[in-house]
Amino acid sequence: MSSFITPRRATIVVAGVGLTALALAGCSGGAGGGSADGKVEITFLTTNGDDSIATGNALISAFEKANPDITVTLNTRPGGTEGDNLVKTQLSTGEMDDVFFYNTGSLFQALNPDQTLVDLADESWVSEVTDNFKTVVSTDSGTYGAPLGTSMAGGIAYNTKVFSDLGISVPTDWSSLAAAAEKIKAAGITPIEQTYGDTWTSQLFLLADFGNVLTQDRKWAEDFTANQAKFAQEPALAGFTHLQDAFDKGLFNADFATATAAEGSAALATGKAAMYPMLSSAVLSNIKQSTPDAVDDIGFFAMPADKAANTTLTVWEPNAVYIPKSTDGAKLDAAKKFVSFVNSSEGCDVQNANFVAGGPFSISSCSVPSDAAPLVAEIQKYVDEGKSAPALEFLSPVKGPNLENIAISVGSGISSAQDGAAAYDDDVKKQAQQLGLAGW
Repeated sequence: MSSFITPRRATIVVAGVGLTALALAGCSGGAGGGSADGKVEITFLTTNGDDSIATGNALISAFEKANPDITVTLNTRPGGTEGDNLVKTQLSTGEMDDVFFYNTGSLFQALNPDQTLVDLADESWVSEVTDNFKTVVSTDSGTYGAPLGTSMAGGIAYNTKVFSDLGISVPTDWSSLAAAAEKIKAAGITPIEQTYGDTWTSQLFLLADFGNVLTQDRKWAEDFTANQAKFAQEPALAGFTHLQDAFDKGLFNADFATATAAEGSAALATGKAAMYPMLSSAVLSNIKQSTPDAVDDIGFFAMPADKAANTTLTVWEPNAVYIPKSTDGAKLDAAKKFVSFVNSSEGCDVQNANFVAGGPFSISSCSVPSDAAPLVAEIQKYVDEGKSAPALEFLSPVKGPNLENIAISVGSGISSAQDGAAAYDDDVKKQAQQLGLAGW
């Protein structure tokens, strides 16, 4: 598992992974116009996870009903590296589908968007997307993607009943979290759940802290990419320091080394644990499956910084739909209509009907259902107040493969925070060098 968690890795967003390529014969290849009778046929490429296919088919059905002169064929592709390579190949050969669903952030940047994608900056829906989302689908030369799916947050899910019963307010800085944790511990409840049986979950202490890092240093991701910023230095060191501090204070569940994410979510839902650093979508999905009546008892707050003024929610933006430059003429017009439809009121209804919102939408034209989990509203508040930021993976391509193991070492008392951070700084070097990044 790579060092950073992507929306597709979390498994709750609209896209799926681990897919096989299907019919690609319908790709536009720059065919351009429609038929003599004014009808236009376009293709939409998505991943073939069940959620992705169901959502794609539902969007197409609703779109074709509203646009009877346009026919849309759904095609699918693999996920992971195989899918990434296929997308790049199709773009470079001019054989990409007329609209395609793909990642945002650093993987989007790797598509060389200024040369391969249609600039959608002048489309009416662009003014409605959040600034955070626009950041992860844009270059200095254009805006290229429209969101499909909701965002999700990395932070701390908490049991609101436990907090209420003990008279605890949502912590806004690390010292108040530590004080709350001691009060929870004294009540015989696990203060902070950890689930190293699912090794990827160990990273949340560190990944969810990135919003705090970016608030203190707006150039941190850029400098990190250029090998000019380190995790072993502040402000990024704080995530490792807090992980060590929580272990040293004995704030974790006794079975932290073997517990799974499902077990950790269940402990949170039943009040056996009070707090669980996790992705909002992941914890919500697990609780909906195991303890659905407890969904309304789960809240969510940002990983606290050392100073409350710096506490910022880290957000994983949704994937997006794009149009390749090989799409032109009447097909381009139809493709733009389809992209716009995705985030229209009808398109939003389709999205809400096909997946559970683990966070707010990244465009104001879409709203989560009124019966969405309460934690979504808490996440939305951070966004509305300008106290959110994209996760590091959306701003930098630099990733190391061993962060989860390094985090487990620090979170188990085997390594110090300083040694763990230095180990991760060393871990990212090979991947950065493979990318040919300057400064490495």
